[in-house]
Amino acid sequence: MENESTFVAPEGVYSVTEEHKPNPLAQHTIAAAPILYPTRISTVSVRFSVNKPTNSPGLSQLLGGGREKEVKKEKVVAKEREREDGVSVSSSDDPDDGSPDASSVPAHDGAASTPTIPHEQPSTPFALTPTTIGKRKSAPRPKHNMRTTSSTFITRLQNADNLSRALQSKQGDTSFLFYNAAKTFVWTEAGTKLKEPLARIFFSAYPTCHDVNVATVSPERIDVIIGFHTGDILWFDPISSRYGRLNKQGRICNSPCTAIRWVPDSPNLFLVSHADGTIIVYDKEREDGAFTPQEPGSSSPTVFPLDGMSSSSSQGEWNPLDSIFVTMPPWHPVTAGGPIPPGAKAEKEKTAKNPVSHWRVSRRSIVDFVFSPDAKYLAAIADDGCLRVIDTVAEQLVDCYASYFGAFTCVAWSPDGRFILTGGQDDLVTIFSPWEQRVIARCQGHSSFVCGIAFDDVRCDGRTYRFGSIGEDNKLILWDFSSGALHRPKLHATHHQRMSMTSSISLALRRRGESTIFLPPTGTPGGDSPLPRYHPAPSRNDVAVVQPVVVKHISNEMLAAIHFLPRGLLTANKLGHIKFWIRPLVVQPRHLRTQSAFRRVSQTDAIS
Repeated sequence: MENESTFVAPEGVYSVTEEHKPNPLAQHTIAAAPILYPTRISTVSVRFSVNKPTNSPGLSQLLGGGREKEVKKEKVVAKEREREDGVSVSSSDDPDDGSPDASSVPAHDGAASTPTIPHEQPSTPFALTPTTIGKRKSAPRPKHNMRTTSSTFITRLQNADNLSRALQSKQGDTSFLFYNAAKTFVWTEAGTKLKEPLARIFFSAYPTCHDVNVATVSPERIDVIIGFHTGDILWFDPISSRYGRLNKQGRICNSPCTAIRWVPDSPNLFLVSHADGTIIVYDKEREDGAFTPQEPGSSSPTVFPLDGMSSSSSQGEWNPLDSIFVTMPPWHPVTAGGPIPPGAKAEKEKTAKNPVSHWRVSRRSIVDFVFSPDAKYLAAIADDGCLRVIDTVAEQLVDCYASYFGAFTCVAWSPDGRFILTGGQDDLVTIFSPWEQRVIARCQGHSSFVCGIAFDDVRCDGRTYRFGSIGEDNKLILWDFSSGALHRPKLHATHHQRMSMTSSISLALRRRGESTIFLPPTGTPGGDSPLPRYHPAPSRNDVAVVQPVVVKHISNEMLAAIHFLPRGLLTANKLGHIKFWIRPLVVQPRHLRTQSAFRRVSQTDAIS
């Protein structure tokens, strides 16, 4: 039953219903040069209004048309009065508008917040995120028009015919797909078999990473950020074809961008990781400032403590396995209200600019990073073979986990925040529990480097988790694991004692309402039982093993990315060839199926 365009999973048959291929010009460019920056995928779902005006009035319009006109007039008059009062009105103020407001966007349905660890909230950019929105006002748009730009950075914009008319005619939920291939960036629609993409942009530099802000998305705007191999960052709205540039010509950091993410539920903040081992916090509405990051080991006092002790190792040489080195610009929330350090500018010159903050995480390149569902933590992987869990509010390193072999290549955080997945050069997918501070299991099935990994939110219910991985062995593998079955790995006696001690310390601290992230580092006076941040990799015999559910070999494909959608999954190869695999059926989340089954049983009992 299986062929090149289908595979069989326990829930049914997945089949390819749509393919997006790179244009001939991009294929020629890729063929002429080595693949340095493989294709990455971003998606977003936009809800367009279903009620469309018709030419002929219906019965309801004939009977109540006068009243509807009066209501519309009242809305217009109210808006005009608000404008006269000096308060701008956003498109989301209209209750009939389906676009979400940035200040009231709920968390993802399947993304429960990570286990809460109570601790003080210092004045950091992330701690201020919920309150910085303030009064409702129309969100600013990018400044420059891409259609009329004379910039040499953007070489060409190719929009689909009648793009605005096509967008106006859309109804209901629409899934948009963004991806990069060579020096092009493509915007298209997933699940519709379009002959041509909605837009294709050609750059003079290579796009390396991108992300879409789900907190501000609406039928009128989509905020996309794109990172480039030159370090440049582009803020882009494909609907209005307007853009803005940050870190222009590498003014803040000229190292290639390796990953870029919007801060969840934030309309402005996003993070960028670079090949020089840094992660930088930006605000899309700020201008680039004159900024020089502090180097570890120097004596200039531009690195400030957040909780009474420096977030970096101020005494002796900086150890990237035990801390991150934070440089706070003069306009940082911590430094802006404090005393002016020697050599810093006066308060009147501290206009808020970019970067918001600067983290030196590793001496090697940062490969990728992801946020926890509540955005309080960040998991970053680097070429030094370490997974780092960072407290974004305190801007501190929480834990550092070593790989079994080689570097990590991809990372994902579970929708409920309980587990972190990594793929690596050891051909393994590793499951970490950040709250138990240990490796839960390893997944064996790939015979080469793992290139991409992602959770399937539709088939994760808090007890059983589904995720997929792709590798350089051209394999697409689906995995299922149960958290309850994996809490009892096969361990030797000595190793079991060490691991259980670590877990009990962590759990005991949480029961007392204390935080593990503020434990003193190893060797600090006053620490009764210091918990080291660095965790070496356990041996293969000490960790449970998960076997694949499905192994699909895709011939002649150098796979680079995997992404799950409610209707199916997307795979992309390094050349920009994307396939959409539709699900067997419209799968209802398991917890909803359980609830509906319980209702049916209750109704049956009531009838009987």
